[in-house]
Amino acid sequence: MAKAPRVSLLLPTYNERENLPIVLWLIDQSLTQSGLAYEVIVIDDGSPDGTLKVARQLQDIYGAHKIVLKPRERKLGLGTAYIHGMKYAKGEFIVIMDADLSHHPKFIPEFLRKQKEGNYDIVSGTRYLEGGGVHGWDLQRKVVRLYRKEALQRLMDVCVSKGYVFQMEMIVRARQLGLSVGEVPITFVDRLYGESKLGGNEIVSYLQGLYTLFSTV
Repeated sequence: MAKAPRVSLLLPTYNERENLPIVLWLIDQSLTQSGLAYEVIVIDDGSPDGTLKVARQLQDIYGAHKIVLKPRERKLGLGTAYIHGMKYAKGEFIVIMDADLSHHPKFIPEFLRKQKEGNYDIVSGTRYLEGGGVHGWDLQRKVVRLYRKEALQRLMDVCVSKGYVFQMEMIVRARQLGLSVGEVPITFVDRLYGESKLGGNEIVSYLQGLYTLFSTV
């Protein structure tokens, strides 16, 4: 019988057929070597490049208890992808990260150590602490965070953004709710394969979302 996951990783995907096998292998290596039971919830938004087909093949390799597929028919926004994936998460802690390899999964065990050290509700990766950095970064908002499941549910109940600004809104709302936040220095890198997910319309929506967020807090 499979061990109940301690960590659930929410992994939204769109046209990540080349990156997905690598990121899932790195997740498995990093967490298995640290003795952490995990599950990855892949939320694919109707990728036309065959990402879901690749995800199914990877599920056959790693097992359905480790790779959980919860696809949607089309792109509905990053925030709603997290909310959708959260419905199926079984872990005590939830990690949100990109599938484009801008965050190396090797940092996840350190997130858990930091959480235990300060009993934090949230642990966020940052490039601004000593030991963090950027390699070939495209200057988009890159976020990798670990949440207590209960804390993330509280945030999802109050956040109103749907797209990329959802990530920023969560940390703003966390401060409002008095949730504790720890930080871990990590290195961000630019994507290996594929193109940015932010098209012109999404950039406009992102900026509009930021304006709405900061005019209401």
